[in-house]
Amino acid sequence: MKFKDGYWRMRPGVRGDYATAAYDVTADAGSLRVLAPTREITRRGNTIDGPVLRVDLSSPMPDVIRVRAVHFAGSVPTAPAFAVRDDDPEVKIAVDGEEAALTSGGLTVRVRRDAPWEMTFSADGRELTRSGGKSLGVMHDPDARHFMVEQLRLSAGELVYGLGERFGALVRNGQSVDIWNEDGGTSSEIAYKNVPFYLTNRGYGVFVNHPGRVSFEVGSETVSRVQFSVESHDLEYLIIHGPAPADILRRYTALTGRPALPPAWSFGLWLSTSFTTDYDEATVTSFVDGMAERDLPLSVFHFDCFWMRQFRWCDFEWDPEVFPDPEGMLRRLKERGLKVCLWINPYIGQASALFEEGAAAGHLLRRPDGTVWQDDHWQAGRALVDFTSPAAREWYAGKLRGLLDMGVDAFKTDFGERIPTDVLYADGSDPERMHNYYSLIYNQTVHDVLAERRGAGDTVLFARSATVGGQRLPVHWGGDCESTFEAMAESLRGGLSLGMAGFGFWSHDIGGFEGRPDPAVFKRWVAFGLLSSHSRLHGSRSYRVPWLFDEESVDVLRSFTRLKARLMPYLYGAAVQAAAEGIPVMRAMQLEFPADRACDHLDAQYMLGPDLLVAPVLSAGGDVSYYVPEGVWTRLLDGETVSGPGWRTERHGFESLPLLVRPGAVIATGAREDRPDYDYADGVTLNAYRPADGDRREVTVPGRDGTAAAVFEVSRTGDRVRARRLEGVPAVWSLLLAGVHDARHPQAQPTPDGVRVTADPGAGEIEITLHDPVRRTGTAAEEQHA
Repeated sequence: MKFKDGYWRMRPGVRGDYATAAYDVTADAGSLRVLAPTREITRRGNTIDGPVLRVDLSSPMPDVIRVRAVHFAGSVPTAPAFAVRDDDPEVKIAVDGEEAALTSGGLTVRVRRDAPWEMTFSADGRELTRSGGKSLGVMHDPDARHFMVEQLRLSAGELVYGLGERFGALVRNGQSVDIWNEDGGTSSEIAYKNVPFYLTNRGYGVFVNHPGRVSFEVGSETVSRVQFSVESHDLEYLIIHGPAPADILRRYTALTGRPALPPAWSFGLWLSTSFTTDYDEATVTSFVDGMAERDLPLSVFHFDCFWMRQFRWCDFEWDPEVFPDPEGMLRRLKERGLKVCLWINPYIGQASALFEEGAAAGHLLRRPDGTVWQDDHWQAGRALVDFTSPAAREWYAGKLRGLLDMGVDAFKTDFGERIPTDVLYADGSDPERMHNYYSLIYNQTVHDVLAERRGAGDTVLFARSATVGGQRLPVHWGGDCESTFEAMAESLRGGLSLGMAGFGFWSHDIGGFEGRPDPAVFKRWVAFGLLSSHSRLHGSRSYRVPWLFDEESVDVLRSFTRLKARLMPYLYGAAVQAAAEGIPVMRAMQLEFPADRACDHLDAQYMLGPDLLVAPVLSAGGDVSYYVPEGVWTRLLDGETVSGPGWRTERHGFESLPLLVRPGAVIATGAREDRPDYDYADGVTLNAYRPADGDRREVTVPGRDGTAAAVFEVSRTGDRVRARRLEGVPAVWSLLLAGVHDARHPQAQPTPDGVRVTADPGAGEIEITLHDPVRRTGTAAEEQHA
């Protein structure tokens, strides 16, 4: 929200009162309290009249500093509030006549005692950012609304990322962003998943701890500052030190929660009925049969909205005319090894039998006059479940338990964004603060009942709406996009942005949601979709089975589905890291290469885990330009090498795309390609990509429960490459030297990808001597350096 007209003047009717100095400072064992008048105090008479801000400085964990500025303390709503970890760490406090300082870990905040107001944050001997003159204050607009505002300085060259799933440019500089969940597709500035957290390439992040609307002006109202404001009497934000972007995410997710580890089966291919298409059990069976006949691995079948009768969403009852035997149908699907997902939302249409039941029991949101809140959006007479009521949550969960007992494995938790503010909540929560927060308690309710019935390790959602803390409840998908290359690109930007906000797992509708994709769009999107953390074929008015596009689509889907299954030891390792550290599976290039300024703005390529670079092809003809960081990278699909740093322009067929392995990486691949959930250690291959002399890599092969099934060390000394098993006893394992075609070992097996050696039964070590390694420096037929 903009308050100024240019740099000096306020907009008509706006009044601002800014902190001028730290006039009075009080210290205790763990915090500082500052009284900051909004006018200069030159005599006692100046202490009468006018706002005075109370600014509290403290630390919830090392390298994190909390700032809370309050105007009228008695006017601050307390519910709902984000759950934020507070370890009460040891801090250092110093106060003298010139400044007051608080240090947590390596991060220090200093507040100047005299005018002008100055609060600086520094680490590693350098300033990160500061709140200066006319930055922290109270604003009143022409409608007499009260806002708290802060501005933090942006240094020259400083770039801002994050703020949730946003579909515009990855770098937020110059953007105005409102943290306010809305249902608006993927082609606008509004978003389904808003998170008031950003990080910059200067080594710190900022989390504004307010669950309602937070308005950000990122180098927009004042181009050298990030401004954030809330319509409230208090403003709390936390400065999080890195210095690396990954360190910032680790600390932010330690504060607000890390993702649960999704079950391994959820990483396979999901197939949907699509939204408004006609379907019944015969349709479903034909899809499942068609996938099997074409040797297309399928893991999950999803029933979208019309598994229930029209007008009655949600009543959680199968449409008896279309699905007369749901228990039998689910049993038949399960016998084929499939998991089943059902679409749900938090709204109750008036035609649903649950409307009267919920209204009578007080489970539906009410207006201030006590009547049930309703409108005609989405479903006629739509009402909303009041998830602040424990009784309402149990009522809603009870409906889901019956479906789980029937054989359902997962729920697609759609919607949760169109939440009104002219309502009364059962627990007295402030409606403005509840608007975004509603998505969290809705998804938490569903996640909890899944965990109760299936166990924590076998729980997964497919959710659209989210806010702070939502990352604990994966998986989230990108929402309703068009079926175009442009929408494919905007979806990718949204996913990378969401990853920069602490969300570890993300998906999207392969082929796009709205409209029927051109076969070229579908095939290119298949490659992108199967190289995402989660992969779902879904649309709106048309089916997404590949043979309806062309026969080549079948081949492309088979190729990439099988590739993902082979990569599962590596991918599930990245998933385990996401759950343990808060680092997303799909990573913006800046997150992995913060020192390479060429990566700062890249939003059409990404790292899949730590060692695979993916550049989706966003054109029918296959032309793609992408950036390669420093070093000799290897194409996973053909073994050729690509040297960086630099840009490349290539042309790829539909079964190919730029998929590069990081220099020196060791990629663990599995022995199966027909399913995502198998014993990853049994038959695992350690693919070593040109290790340098002196390199030493530890590779953990996860089990399906996320624990280490086997641990190996791969090292090179001189002309010898050695792999040692450190933990676990896999029956069969191999070492493959990618790109090496001449090496010495009694059991050396030449393959198109390189020399492979399989360990003898029970052996814990393989050592290969390099002889004359052939290093192919590849140039595709139609490749050129850009």
